[in-house]
Amino acid sequence: MLKVHITIAWRNILKSKLHAFINIAGLAMGMMVAILIGLWIWDELTFNQYHKNYSHIAQVMYHASYNGTTDTREAVPIPLGRELRSRYSGAFKHIVLSAYTSNRVLTHGDKKIIKTGTFMEAGAPEMLTLHMQQGSWDGLKDPNNIMLSVSAAKALFGDVDPLNQLLKMDTITLNVTGVYDDLPLNSQFHELHFLAPWELYIASGEDIRQKQDAWNINSTTLYVELMPQADIEKVSRMIAPLKRDHISKEDAAVFNPRLFLHPMSQWHLHSTWKNGVPTNARIQFVWLFATIGAFVLMLACINFMNLSTARSEKRAKEVGIRKTIGSRKGQLIGQFLTESVLVTLFAFILAILLAQLVLPFFNDIADKKISILWTNPLFWAIGLGCSLLTGLVAGSYPAFYLSSFQPLQVLKGTFHLGRFAALPRKVLVVIQFTVAVTLMTGTLIVYHQIQFAKDRPIGYNRDGLITVRMSPSDIKAHYDALKNDLLSTEAAVSMTASQGPTTDTWDARGGFQWTGKPPHLQDEFVTVAVTHDYGKTLGWKFSQGRDFSNGYPTDLSSGVILNETAAKFMQLKNPIGQIITWGSAKLHVIGIVKDMVMNSPYDPVKPTIYYLSYDNPNFVILKINPAQNAHAALEKIAGVFEKHNPAVPFSFKFVSDEYARKFAIEERVGKLAGSFALLTIIISCLGLFGLASFVAQQRTKEIGIRKVLGASIFGLWRMLSKEFFVLVSIACLIAIPLTWHFLEQWLQQYEYRTGISLWFFLVAGISALCITLLTVSYQTIKAALMNPVKSLKAE
Repeated sequence: MLKVHITIAWRNILKSKLHAFINIAGLAMGMMVAILIGLWIWDELTFNQYHKNYSHIAQVMYHASYNGTTDTREAVPIPLGRELRSRYSGAFKHIVLSAYTSNRVLTHGDKKIIKTGTFMEAGAPEMLTLHMQQGSWDGLKDPNNIMLSVSAAKALFGDVDPLNQLLKMDTITLNVTGVYDDLPLNSQFHELHFLAPWELYIASGEDIRQKQDAWNINSTTLYVELMPQADIEKVSRMIAPLKRDHISKEDAAVFNPRLFLHPMSQWHLHSTWKNGVPTNARIQFVWLFATIGAFVLMLACINFMNLSTARSEKRAKEVGIRKTIGSRKGQLIGQFLTESVLVTLFAFILAILLAQLVLPFFNDIADKKISILWTNPLFWAIGLGCSLLTGLVAGSYPAFYLSSFQPLQVLKGTFHLGRFAALPRKVLVVIQFTVAVTLMTGTLIVYHQIQFAKDRPIGYNRDGLITVRMSPSDIKAHYDALKNDLLSTEAAVSMTASQGPTTDTWDARGGFQWTGKPPHLQDEFVTVAVTHDYGKTLGWKFSQGRDFSNGYPTDLSSGVILNETAAKFMQLKNPIGQIITWGSAKLHVIGIVKDMVMNSPYDPVKPTIYYLSYDNPNFVILKINPAQNAHAALEKIAGVFEKHNPAVPFSFKFVSDEYARKFAIEERVGKLAGSFALLTIIISCLGLFGLASFVAQQRTKEIGIRKVLGASIFGLWRMLSKEFFVLVSIACLIAIPLTWHFLEQWLQQYEYRTGISLWFFLVAGISALCITLLTVSYQTIKAALMNPVKSLKAE
């Protein structure tokens, strides 16, 4: 019986090629979207599971109070690691202090490369279960050792065995004791191309050595692996007071720091915090795209059901004859479901091929390295299972609907579908375009939010600005000579240095005192150490006072500049000349600048204090001469840097590029949503095209009679298109409140956000209506142009 069902199904597919093509193409597109989104969700949900100890690894973080709100921070004091070992060693298998990742110059012979890595304690390789190609997990136990990723070892040593080879990291000679597989992109540690011993980091500077016992300085990250029997919630409660117990009573009372363990399983999808609570921002994307994938697949199924029920009148006689010669209802249902499943299997094969074809494009948008899981049995089980389920669901309504026809009425010619037979199809068309218009409107609002943030005044001019990362000792040793040589080339018009990058803030401190400060106010200011010409180079704008100047020697020791948010926070009516006490230092306010957006462009600017310091600069900031060609100017600048620091290859970043990266997540969501909206429109239009073809064919005789009676082509087009126009208009009206509700909620996560305007809905709605008319016009105009003699002879 199954063989007969398949044979008949195949014949029906060949008999109705256009109908079969529309069904297979629509289902294939829907399945392709579902496959891509499924692979993306799999990548998100399995993030960090490359590490075998995934379920036992956590990061030590802490909550701190601040003027009625709770701030959550990753950086912790260095002595916390020692304290955990001495007091709670039974709860932890590994306790690993880690510096922040940074770029370092690795040199072997004449070859120099810049790679990203970090300094970690000796237990890190075992805790992270690195896949060792050479060496062992013990490679960091000697402070003179280093471990490399496979790609870093290949880039530095080529085909030479890297084990026990000597290299230089910056100026320090180290021995390669291990080579590990590159970590995948869906690991939090995927950028680690080298691991150096923690002891080497401690010895790298006096300021770092001083932090070893400083509980009031948060300067490192701390990872732990719990014992298998340990309960993470219980251990979190045990360690909660450790930081509070080691700082002054005043600071403890003011900030009330509470340590806690953040499990690795939540690092990726629950990584942002608001007032001490994870905001679940990333997991919302998972649910969003899962919903989109389900809807797109549903739209493809709707097409199948619409076209199948629309053609029911053509197959009514077939059903009548089958029933007359003894076919039971169950056999007819089996026949129609077999046809449906066969179509979905063809669509699944095509969907796999399409998914493989568009994966490079999808990976580029999603910033992933996803591949089809060809050898994963679970992938095939889910794929084939979903295809079978899709076939059964999509074919269920046509199967039960067609098999219910009464043979006597059909064969006598008295069978009519009834005035409400087309109602389910109309409802399904409305659902299709409601989803399509919602996605289109959502995409417009996402892009408008991005543009709104991009157009936000940032308080400085980033055009032509570049930053060069250097070690403080390099900059300090050659600063004046470097500056003179750069300016003499005329490739740069200005140069300065700062402790942190222009597009981020690295330091925040409290404990400042000023006249009129409320007694219970908890203060915390971003502090930015800069050199002279910082404001000139960035082009910041003053609302009061003046810039730092070499003409005022006291600026170096006591002059500070506040941003407008800081002056407002301090409630200073006449801020210029005010004295701010910071420990034993007396600081004089010399200027107020417009707020500079240094962190997220979606968040409010934090109170910021700028002060002069030449002790520990990390970044050189240059303004390229706009009168020169940028490429030629960069070549001159590179020559100067190589002259003063020949051991380090010249590497720079445009500030505009770094600022643009702050919009990456939202732009990625917008591009993905836009792509899915386009596919939704295509799938919906395929269905409309098929329905328009069927309606035009069904009304062939009516069109011929109307033409004989004098109906115009425009009048016939309007008659045939009117129904589809009305259905899509209803979908637009339904989509407006749905989109408004969900997008309003999405925008609430941004402090600096746009509003939802009516024109978003007008653009999406008018676009959907125009696309609808273009889709159905081909079939309707073709029918209207048909010779009435032929259409009337068709009976």
